[in-house]
Amino acid sequence: MSSRMTCELFAVSFDASQPQRLARFWFGVLDWQLIDDPDGAALLPSDDTGFRIRFLPTQRQKVGQNRMHFDLTSTSLEGQQQTVARALELGARHIDIGQDPDDGHVVLADPEGNEFCVIEPGNNFLADCGFIGALACDGSQEVGYFWSAALGWPLVWDQDQETAIRSPFGGPKITWGGPPLMPNTGKQRLHFDLTPSADSDQQTEVDRLLSLGATRIGIGQGEVGWVVLADPDGNEFCVLTSH
Repeated sequence: MSSRMTCELFAVSFDASQPQRLARFWFGVLDWQLIDDPDGAALLPSDDTGFRIRFLPTQRQKVGQNRMHFDLTSTSLEGQQQTVARALELGARHIDIGQDPDDGHVVLADPEGNEFCVIEPGNNFLADCGFIGALACDGSQEVGYFWSAALGWPLVWDQDQETAIRSPFGGPKITWGGPPLMPNTGKQRLHFDLTPSADSDQQTEVDRLLSLGATRIGIGQGEVGWVVLADPDGNEFCVLTSH
């Protein structure tokens, strides 16, 4: 099998009780293009972020803290304050997840309780990553290696069991904080939707991901066109057909 064969990160998808409402919130925060999605709603990036954000209906209630969240960047203290104020006006709220009162970043939750951070200016790690600086994940070193191989994104950080990858084309980093890991509270509110690359197909990619350490799982999805897998840390993700 070709070593260059990889999946593409088509979307980061939120499970949402009210997909349209949550899409409007993130539209207001990010200023991306709001579009219809066959299964809910979606936002298309207005910068070099290489994936869309989807909002998909669910009946499940959020349980515990999400294993992944967005880190939004700032170029000035005034800009950070403006982002926080705009998010609060749109329906976000301040939350405490154990952060230090002296931390420079601000921790918020969107209208459905999904955590996100507004990072202070001067963060060198996210300096050239755009407004969404990172998708920050709770996860092991092993899972960082898995996603690097799955997406063909090089490791840009690998130290003290913390890892990060980034698309060769730029955009946000995806980071994993290493141990200790948060407890698994069931199906995650956020997940990756992958599509096969142009020179591959769904079944080939599923087989490749299984060979990298993914597992097949059932989440009650029934007869659908996508395949649900879990990464080595047990996080669900979907392999769609080609787009």
